[in-house]
Amino acid sequence: MTPRENFGSRATVIMAMAGSAIGLGNIWRFPFIVGEYGGAAFIMVYIVCCFLLSMPILLSETIIGRRTHQGTFGAMNTLAPGSAWKWLGLLTIFSPLIILSYYSVVGGWSFAYLCKAISFQFKPENAESVTSMFGAFSSSTWAPLACMVIFLGLTALIVYLGVNKGIEKFSKISIPVLFVLIVIIAVYSITLPGAGEGVKYLIKPDFSKLTPGAYASALGQSFFSLSLGVGTMLTYASYVNKNENIIASAGGTAFFDLLFAILAGFAVMPAVFAAGITPSSGPGLVFETLPFIFAKMGAGGQIISVTVSILFFLTILVAALSSSISMMEVGVAYLVEEKKVSRHKATISLFLITLVVGILCSLSFGTLSDIKLFGLTIFNFCDRLASNFLMTVGALLFSVFVGWKMDKAAVKDELTNGGTLKSSSKLFPFVYFLIKYVAPVTIAVIFILGFIG
Repeated sequence: MTPRENFGSRATVIMAMAGSAIGLGNIWRFPFIVGEYGGAAFIMVYIVCCFLLSMPILLSETIIGRRTHQGTFGAMNTLAPGSAWKWLGLLTIFSPLIILSYYSVVGGWSFAYLCKAISFQFKPENAESVTSMFGAFSSSTWAPLACMVIFLGLTALIVYLGVNKGIEKFSKISIPVLFVLIVIIAVYSITLPGAGEGVKYLIKPDFSKLTPGAYASALGQSFFSLSLGVGTMLTYASYVNKNENIIASAGGTAFFDLLFAILAGFAVMPAVFAAGITPSSGPGLVFETLPFIFAKMGAGGQIISVTVSILFFLTILVAALSSSISMMEVGVAYLVEEKKVSRHKATISLFLITLVVGILCSLSFGTLSDIKLFGLTIFNFCDRLASNFLMTVGALLFSVFVGWKMDKAAVKDELTNGGTLKSSSKLFPFVYFLIKYVAPVTIAVIFILGFIG
């Protein structure tokens, strides 16, 4: 029997988990809502949400994964044999595959726009038409599908290579590269003429905008940004050695995810304001507004414009890949450990399954746009199902399981490495209180707000 692989060091653990957390949402959503809800005032609330509310959920998944060294289904069966908790394991195998199916469509768009940047398609003479380029591209049939297949194929290749040769090696290279790229773009962005208003948009505190909606948005952004509730963090934690300080690892993951989101804000918004454009959220920001800005930059220097656009879309593609591999790994771990399927066959099988659903999601922008599920396109239905229901329910159940089902002594043993970590021992009462009481209530609030919204 082949020994189970483990991550090699704390740095690798943090980079892999941060890679799962850092994704497209950090780039297209975070900068917009920071300005909408009070700039620096919102960032303060967001930091509190990350470390006091989302961190306990992250730790809950980490405790389960590291305790058992198994994927989601096997972990629940080991800790609660013969109980209904096995359904949580199955739920968190299904959830990331749904997310990956529509996420790969956006990943394909990222690959396509990197190719457009490389091929000099963002030119000053066609700047006005660049904003309409995205609608024409996403609603077409074959080009988005081809790009989605390439993106999903890259994801599958990394997972196919295994934990150490694939995920670990990719994370060790990609995460430092991501931060270098985003810093370069941020420095360039804030030096543009007129960028000062964009900086103010991000850092000027406006406490009058801290409405109940602002707190809910901060909570939701921190929650979903950290990839909670779908078993990705649990699965990655199952590859963590027993001597690792999981409080430190989880804290490092949350810190780097937050840092990248803030850097992304400074990379995006100053450029948006420098171009005199009203900031928007969602794909429109990344695939319409920013290419227009890159094209307008070309009037002052085509080489600089092309370089910045290439670096930006390379950043988006790498961020998307770092998240997508964690989603596929959850299902692969289940097939390998529970069904005794080889990693190679498991990866190919999940590639094909997500490809089928991904095709339907991609075509929902064009050929299948008239097909609605509960009034939503196939893409939007999958997104709503995952974001408003599957992730939230999964996170709620993980926190309830650790706080109320697991023995308190077992939880303490895992968080303190058998009492050998003195700092973690001192923190344990506070952390356990957050896991048992604060996290479930918080998630329940998110769940209700999701349905109301």
